[in-house]
Amino acid sequence: MTTTPGATTTSAAPMASKPPAPHLAGNFAPVAEELTTHEPAVTGAIPPELSGWYVRNGPNPQDAASAHWFFGDGMVHGIRIDEGRARSYRNRWVRTSSFTDGARVHDRQGGTDLTAGAANTHVVRHAGRTLALVESSFPYELDFRPGCELETLGAYDFAGRLTTAMTAHPKTCPVTGELHFFGYGTLDQPFLTYHRADAQGELVVSRPVEVPAATMMHDFHLTASHVVFMDLPAVFDPQTAQRPGGGLPYRWDEEYGARLGVLRRDDPYGEVCWLTVDPCYVFHALNAYDEPGDGAGRGDRIVLHVVRYERLGASGPTLWKWTLDLATGTVREDQLDDQACEFPRVDDRLAGLKSRFGHVTVSRTPPAGPISGALLRYDLRTGAVARHEFGAGRVPAEAAFAPADDRPGGPGWLLSYVYDAARDASDLVILDADDLAAPPVATVHLPQRVPFGFHGNWLADR
Repeated sequence: MTTTPGATTTSAAPMASKPPAPHLAGNFAPVAEELTTHEPAVTGAIPPELSGWYVRNGPNPQDAASAHWFFGDGMVHGIRIDEGRARSYRNRWVRTSSFTDGARVHDRQGGTDLTAGAANTHVVRHAGRTLALVESSFPYELDFRPGCELETLGAYDFAGRLTTAMTAHPKTCPVTGELHFFGYGTLDQPFLTYHRADAQGELVVSRPVEVPAATMMHDFHLTASHVVFMDLPAVFDPQTAQRPGGGLPYRWDEEYGARLGVLRRDDPYGEVCWLTVDPCYVFHALNAYDEPGDGAGRGDRIVLHVVRYERLGASGPTLWKWTLDLATGTVREDQLDDQACEFPRVDDRLAGLKSRFGHVTVSRTPPAGPISGALLRYDLRTGAVARHEFGAGRVPAEAAFAPADDRPGGPGWLLSYVYDAARDASDLVILDADDLAAPPVATVHLPQRVPFGFHGNWLADR
């Protein structure tokens, strides 16, 4: 792979001449080149405390075509920052078996091929491994050795112990270092399996959870004492799955109902307690925590913050608070704002603990008229909302929190790729999380677009 500034390799076929589908147009369209660019231009001053990689994943179909935005081949975009300088920008396809060998469902033995997937949704690090994730298959490990950064090492199955797909939203407990996650299936039971890896990355718990049907379970919740599953009425539709180009194979079935399943972390094979909520859909959780009620650290209540849709396929999701009363088996549901938003994040060092601040992204991408967007910082204690508007023609992606010091919940920065329509390219924008309305601390100007995508992380060196 050539690594001179601006060098490219082209792996994608030419764009089709007919008008593309909306999820393949504008900044949703894939880029055709893998680049390595050294010392990209910077406006402002990158904080010297930042040393590491900012990486983000998203769909980028190599043949420039896909039946749904969710289906495109994964591409990871990364910027190396060190001692106040932007050292390089790289983008690489995640070379899954589907990417190299073509789409497939079954392995040679006739079972589901869990290496076949797009790996296009998230990038996380745990126990020294960096994993590209999609919820339909195994994760893929990425290389971060000098000169090989973001190259694909191969599928990762926890030394053969993982036998289901893996969610794209695992949770790392900041106290124990354990990685909690789940896998859901569509064709064979169990439809849901809860997994836990210890701080060294060894898979130590794999426990089936009984649910009535296969549903699209994108995210879940972790607290100090519990995990909470969201069994919502987005039900697998085999007819759509079998139809070529059929799109997302899930249908809304309000009669299925909506419920939250609570499992105690200290009894991972114990009973799951199910609590009913109003029918809705949730792609992403902000955070969750226990409210102590007995003086022993195990609360009678659990608080969840989610970005809630009225139904699968609806627009205008908003931030809600769910309070689970385990004594009565009821859930209080409160809408916190009417601002449409997505991609909620917290300081990950407070995952599963009470966090004062949460961050969300506002993206305005109408089919006609100017695009724009903002980042919002919610004070979950006072209800105050700070915002950074990027202005006409500039749209942010999900923002990851990069801490300034060792105090969880302390000062830090929000890092986000921002598409700039005026130059049809993207920037990495760094904002002071405690002064969100202020101008950016620094802006790293990239040589190409980062297409609208999904999730990523700040991977600090230390």
